[in-house]
Amino acid sequence: MPGFDIFDTIDQLRSSGEAFCVATVVRTADATSAKAGAKAAITRDGRILGHLGGACVQRAVRASAQEALASGASRMIRVKPSDKVVAMTDPDGVQTFKSGCPSGGTVDLLVEPYQHAPRLVIFGDTPIAHALSAHAALAGLRVFVSFETRDAAAQSCFDPDNVDALGVEPRDFVVVASQGQNDRAALASALGTPARRVSMVASQRKAKVLSARLVSQGMDTEKVARLKSPAGLDIGAIDPHEIALSILAEIVRWRNADTAEETTHDEKLA
Repeated sequence: MPGFDIFDTIDQLRSSGEAFCVATVVRTADATSAKAGAKAAITRDGRILGHLGGACVQRAVRASAQEALASGASRMIRVKPSDKVVAMTDPDGVQTFKSGCPSGGTVDLLVEPYQHAPRLVIFGDTPIAHALSAHAALAGLRVFVSFETRDAAAQSCFDPDNVDALGVEPRDFVVVASQGQNDRAALASALGTPARRVSMVASQRKAKVLSARLVSQGMDTEKVARLKSPAGLDIGAIDPHEIALSILAEIVRWRNADTAEETTHDEKLA
């Protein structure tokens, strides 16, 4: 690859906003194509940008990269000749993959996922929506708002009728702060995303009425059941900025709980 620089490639991938993995050859034994220190980036769709070795290594890296992206955790893997593989995990705890390559070498790799911060998608052009946008950016979230703004805190303004274009993921957060402005449509769009955490600035009674209407219109009850209302922790908040802080505090708690859950899951698998 003439002129190829893995660090330039990593920087370009970071700028794209897409999740990816970086695989590094940590150790080799016997004859191998790639040597210790070799790096490559693996995109979500399985492209390997860089050199890590032959087809056997590439297959293992692609599979491990998908697992790393799903869990958000780094992992060590080992690719070695089939006749030397006794179990799918070596005694030192490293996951093993069988290699049929004629070289007969063994390669240890570290596969590290890179994911941007979770998105916070905010529906509504209200004082609370604006305040939440400003505070959330300081907490390191990628903020997307449904209102026109020049506020640097919001990274993008999205079309509330085409929220699918954002590519919302389960780990993202969605808040409906419409407060009387097309509430049902905003809530329907919010619950139509795959985000695990959806909350609404509204009383429990209002949220139940809107949810019931969505169910009567055919929305799956499991989707509606994700809704948490009123949004935020009960800190006695009154003005828009205090309410925004209570919502953000709840999102931080959710995010940390999800991270702890993923870590525990990975430890059980190890």
